Amino acid sequence: MTDTGKEVWQVDLPAGGQITPMTYAVDDRQYVVIAPGGHHFMETKVGDEVTAYALPAG
Repeated sequence: MTDTGKEVWQVDLPAGGQITPMTYAVDDRQYVVIAPGGHHFMETKVGDEVTAYALPAG
């Protein structure tokens, strides 16, 4: 949360997360979209998914 700095959510990605996620809000609910692709040079799992998450309302 921006008021407290408290972590409110975390998840393991299906591939390496060397990418900037997008975030947006609709009706006071925050969404996070990321396309983790990984990279063999950074020794992270390679993938080709686009994943969207919805944080708890409120």
